[in-house]
Amino acid sequence: MLTANCQVPILIVPTQSAHDLREQVGQLLICGFEGTECDARVRRLLTDLRPGGIILFTRNIADARQTHRLLKDCEATVGSPLFRCVDLEGGTVDRLREVIAPAPPAAEVAATGDRELFRRHGQLLGEEARALGFNVDFAPVLDLRLSPSQAVLGTRTASAEPAKVVAYAREFLRGLDEARVLGCGKHFPGLGAGSLDSHFELPVIEKSWRKLWAEDLVPYRQLKSVLPFVMVAHAAFPAVTGDRAPASLSRKWIEGVLRKKVGYRGLVVSDDLEMGGAQTAGSLEEVAVATLRAGADMFLVCRKEELVRRAWEAVVKEAERDSRFARRIEQAAARVQARKRRAPELGGSAPDGKKVERLRRAVAGLRAQVHKELAL
Repeated sequence: MLTANCQVPILIVPTQSAHDLREQVGQLLICGFEGTECDARVRRLLTDLRPGGIILFTRNIADARQTHRLLKDCEATVGSPLFRCVDLEGGTVDRLREVIAPAPPAAEVAATGDRELFRRHGQLLGEEARALGFNVDFAPVLDLRLSPSQAVLGTRTASAEPAKVVAYAREFLRGLDEARVLGCGKHFPGLGAGSLDSHFELPVIEKSWRKLWAEDLVPYRQLKSVLPFVMVAHAAFPAVTGDRAPASLSRKWIEGVLRKKVGYRGLVVSDDLEMGGAQTAGSLEEVAVATLRAGADMFLVCRKEELVRRAWEAVVKEAERDSRFARRIEQAAARVQARKRRAPELGGSAPDGKKVERLRRAVAGLRAQVHKELAL
């Protein structure tokens, strides 16, 4: 049974010292970096900022044992548990396709209509992630499979029908949970009706509140109790907000809709602030502060060390200047730490060749079964 352990109480903690404030800001950061080892440069970054999480990409992943060692070394350097994150959806977004095996995409798995395969999809991706040392998978995608976004999202989306997205995602999350990996619904409130890629530009989605509530928001409404994380998109919805501010920087979307109207109580993370869709709203420093003001608990800065540091420093400075914002940081850090206390630890040893081969065969078997179902 899927555990609804993503409910994190909103806590208010006493004002802390300047040192504690810097530690709290670090807890709100999930950062990426270059390279395949925790060398002196990466150790310096992690020691200085003490982030709440790290995220690895294909550029960081050479093989299974190296990846496990990298995650272990990073966590040892920080000196406290990390959210060890990866994008592992299957299909085009599969950071482990080269080191284990290519997993089928959500669109193919969902098209089978087989709920056991939905669960198995999540379970196998979770087992891959867990074997290599990850405890967070930024999946599943909850965007609707609509024609405007097909050139951008491709096979990452499960269905155009909200009920079918919910059915797939619920079982996928159940599978992740069985593998002891935390999932994340993305990209709130929904990129299905957008035609631009938010990595490079800001999608402006001209869709009414009534349609968004009845369509794109259904997966979040139905799955709110089983989503450990929700990732907020860099996309604008002017019919809702009256402007072209990205949802990731919108208090109306995060606090007003996701928290209050939907009733979501888990952790909210903004998509990568290095993306073009976020940068349309201001400098990296400005958007880092803005997403936290809007209600995000954590933010991603996924690649450049200089930008990671600049974002962290901007949030620290703003919290030192503004006591109300500092209290917001304390509250978010308390939620993050409460969730981390119940997150899977990095235990065990690096996977050996036999373990990797077993996973490779299992993933290949799932892929073959999906293709067989689709051919019937």
